Amino acid sequence: MSTTNASVGRQGFSGQGNPERTFTMTIGGMPAEGVATFDVVNPATGQVIASAPDCSPDQLDQAIAAAGAAFPAWAARSMAERQQMLIAMADAVDVHGPELAELITLEQGKPGPVAVAEVAGLSYWLRETARLEVRETVNQDDAERLSVTRHLPLGVVAAITPWNYPIGQASFKIGPALLAGNTVVLKPSVFTPLANLRLGEVLRDVLPAGVLNVISGRDDLGPRVTGHPGFDKISFTGSTRTGRLVMAEAARTLSRVTLELGGNDPAIVLPDADVKTVAPALFWAAFANTGQICLATKRLYVHEDLYDDLAYELARLTEKVRVGDPSEATVDLGPMSNIRQYEAVISLLEDCRDRGYRFLAGGLPQPGGRGYFVAPTLVDNPPEDARIVREEQFGPVLPLLKYRDIDDAVARANASEYGLGASVWGHDAEAARRVAVRLDAGTVWVNEVMHLHPAVPFGGRKQSGIGVESGLAGLLEFTEPQTLTVKHGNVRE
Repeated sequence: MSTTNASVGRQGFSGQGNPERTFTMTIGGMPAEGVATFDVVNPATGQVIASAPDCSPDQLDQAIAAAGAAFPAWAARSMAERQQMLIAMADAVDVHGPELAELITLEQGKPGPVAVAEVAGLSYWLRETARLEVRETVNQDDAERLSVTRHLPLGVVAAITPWNYPIGQASFKIGPALLAGNTVVLKPSVFTPLANLRLGEVLRDVLPAGVLNVISGRDDLGPRVTGHPGFDKISFTGSTRTGRLVMAEAARTLSRVTLELGGNDPAIVLPDADVKTVAPALFWAAFANTGQICLATKRLYVHEDLYDDLAYELARLTEKVRVGDPSEATVDLGPMSNIRQYEAVISLLEDCRDRGYRFLAGGLPQPGGRGYFVAPTLVDNPPEDARIVREEQFGPVLPLLKYRDIDDAVARANASEYGLGASVWGHDAEAARRVAVRLDAGTVWVNEVMHLHPAVPFGGRKQSGIGVESGLAGLLEFTEPQTLTVKHGNVRE
């Protein structure tokens, strides 16, 4: 999800939630309570903020059946009609934006303005996706025959979204899937179900019944979704480890898959870069959303001539940001979003400490604190085989790595099982571009990072995923080509 700043005012939220509030799933256009519920926790306080419905196996069957029943009529609508429906969805999101943003802050832990921007991003993505159009391709049209390739919708799509951008990641899936003529069952993360459940409630009056179904559940719901034979396509965003399991389950029925998985994105700072200019950009490239972004900069390769100066500037920036309860108006960075990821980051920090790597800023949090808070942390030039270099931290910890030769930096940057994003920074943009084209990643930026657009395809190489999202290429991922050939003239023996 892009971290481009939106024009929103800084605001604070209550931060309390309502443990008694009832959220319902949306199945066949109707509210559905779970056979049981599970607690949703505010990561800033550790307190329960609400209960979410736990989808039963029967209810999953009902959601898939509702989507399947709605599919023929939805697919039969014209592209123009579906485009208008996406715009109507965006209008509804705009009306309920403040409410959705507050839910994101409560359940995910990002500050109010960032949550507001995320919801605005969903609206924007829907409107821009509505500008796309799937067209037929004429392969042959002459006296002998007509050959046309059409792109048909697949059927029922499972959209599985992660916890770091609950609404934002949904925008990459539901808009293109619906525009292509599919129907959708949306399953958010167990840690962040509330905003998406509320989104389903909001859109019941916009979309025909069964076109968009929203369910929630505990950890066992995910495997039930990916292993269900009723899905024609699974669009999943999450970890590489889980992505492998999703692909294995989908293989049983040959369901189509799009997998947007993990990343260990390198950034290379060239020796002609202006330190004071690139330092703030690199800081937020690494630490925006508390480092919980698949495209965040996770390894920073700095030329030895700039290393000390850039390390100093980054360390100075860590002292200026305020980490705390995201419901407070002056907070810049919130907590880790959930206990599992908090413990994963703590494990990496403990490994750094135990191996004697120096922290230039931050470090392990004090024991006994409330919430899942980790301060922005800089690790001073650890070896390439360090866990903090090899593994995706998905948290506010950045290793600074010194290099002398650009060929060495490129080789080290590419020496990863991941290939999601990468960036190159330097005063001479053309020289930086020549380095950028050597990086083995799905998206490579020069002098910026994490810029995404609904018209531009986005996907990963190697273990970072299969397929793409966004753009016409992402829209076509929700279709299957069909070639129709008509032989002219009479049929002869």
